[in-house]
Amino acid sequence: MERKAVVLYSGGLDSTTCLAIAGAEGFAPCAISFSYGQRHSHELTVAKDNAKRLGAAEHLVVDFDLRLMGGSALTADIDVPKEGVGNDIPVTYVPARNTIFLSFALGWAEVLGASDIFIGVNALDYSGYPDCRPEYIAAYEQMANLATRAGVEGTSRFRIHAPLISLTKAEIIKKGVALGVDYALTHSCYDPSPEGLSCGVCDSCRLRLKGFAEAGLSDPLRYA
Repeated sequence: MERKAVVLYSGGLDSTTCLAIAGAEGFAPCAISFSYGQRHSHELTVAKDNAKRLGAAEHLVVDFDLRLMGGSALTADIDVPKEGVGNDIPVTYVPARNTIFLSFALGWAEVLGASDIFIGVNALDYSGYPDCRPEYIAAYEQMANLATRAGVEGTSRFRIHAPLISLTKAEIIKKGVALGVDYALTHSCYDPSPEGLSCGVCDSCRLRLKGFAEAGLSDPLRYA
């Protein structure tokens, strides 16, 4: 019987690698993406165009609007920082975003009869978001098994997989390349041009470029 897994998929480098890992582990990856009112939606366009090309058995796009709350450079009229990664939680952090995303993924997993959810969070080469830490993932998994019918009735035990959480960006890229990921079909920039070109200087672009350089590889994306 085919084992399904729900994979949070943004169209970015990490989530695309996660999609490939789920497939390599024998799952039929059911990708879930979010149109959440993000100011720069080119990543979502990439996700819609490429999910099935990159191995998704199904692709669900959930539409809701976090602009109603704002509070982030990704959902409000706040400039995206371009000065490099610092020590503080940056203004590109979207309040409670991963908790909201995982909640949608958990609901879909119950409907699909899937016990496994993959998320591409990373606690090394990242921007310091609190919802990318191992203790957060462990706590969410515990909650998932307390808050669902499948968990309470014992018909399923949910597992939240975070296979990239302890890898550097270079290690993530090398793993993806080994699995055949085409990183030309991904997008990471927080502030792309109207044509979808990556800016090259936001936190996400800097981390991506650093990862490719440390991996000894060239990033296939075009930069503005």
